[in-house]
Amino acid sequence: MTHNNGYDVVVVGGGTAGLSAALVLGRSRRRVLVVDAGEPRNAPAAHMQGYLSRDGMPPAEFLAEGRRELARYGVRVVRGAVTEVLPDGRGEFGARLSDGRAVHARRVVVATGLVDEAPAVPGVAERWGRDVLHCPYCHGWEVRDRPFGVLAPEPFTSHQALLVTQWSKDVTLFLHTVREVPDVEWERLAAAGVSVVEGEVAGLEVTDDRLTGVRLADGRVFPRSVLFVAARPVPRDGLLTALGAGTRETPFGPYPAVDETGRTTVPGVWAVGNATGPAEQVINAASAGYRAGVTINAELVMADIDARAARRRAGVFTPEAEAAVAQVVAGGREHGLVG
Repeated sequence: MTHNNGYDVVVVGGGTAGLSAALVLGRSRRRVLVVDAGEPRNAPAAHMQGYLSRDGMPPAEFLAEGRRELARYGVRVVRGAVTEVLPDGRGEFGARLSDGRAVHARRVVVATGLVDEAPAVPGVAERWGRDVLHCPYCHGWEVRDRPFGVLAPEPFTSHQALLVTQWSKDVTLFLHTVREVPDVEWERLAAAGVSVVEGEVAGLEVTDDRLTGVRLADGRVFPRSVLFVAARPVPRDGLLTALGAGTRETPFGPYPAVDETGRTTVPGVWAVGNATGPAEQVINAASAGYRAGVTINAELVMADIDARAARRRAGVFTPEAEAAVAQVVAGGREHGLVG
């Protein structure tokens, strides 16, 4: 392993979860490489909400500040993708980057997030994160008291339509392709004051770059200034799948199986943030990255101590020789020669 391509940890993904893990590891004097494809889930949003002390901050600005913090600790951040992660047979990993470079990592953190697949309704994808929204906790306050529309999902649930009544009392549920609604759902919608419109949605009405209405296939237009849509969240889990990582079933499909620290079923590999589930908001992702970073550093500390203990038992590394090496390493760190 050379100084140029050998790292304690390679973090795949430079969003909140990945940067948070890298920050903890950098502060723990670890050599860390973050490979960032620049595709955060919240990129379409102008602001992020609900993060104490950073409420309303633009997501790009938040991530830029995170990268500036990492630089203080010598963490290297590069733009690109990791195309392959392969076990090296000794409990560590080789990773190949999209530019062809190969690096070595003792541990890997996968923070590749997910992709929100919006329904194929004309105009929805173009206005995603602006006035076509999926999370009232992320955007509800900013659009409060406006006329809301909600596009019914399949399989049908009234949950989103009922939930957003906390932010506006003018809510219309568009059944779109839903043909049957259980009686209990009709009762709840009526109790919440939600209007229900039958008929397939054909597109959106936009005036001066603002959503003004929802247009049905029969030509009817319903004035609305906000449309909530339940997108299908799809994890970017290709690297984990190739490694044979286990999954768990969720209401949104299979996601990587992880413990409370983000450890996957593949020894030495962690997954954090939206790579592990769609409900991870920015503040949750930061927490998950932190936990993973702490756990990984502790694991590496103990692994190194156990390895030294084994060498001493075997008489390969005497206490005197170990002290001499430690002195050389300390001197190299002081002069920036050792990471």
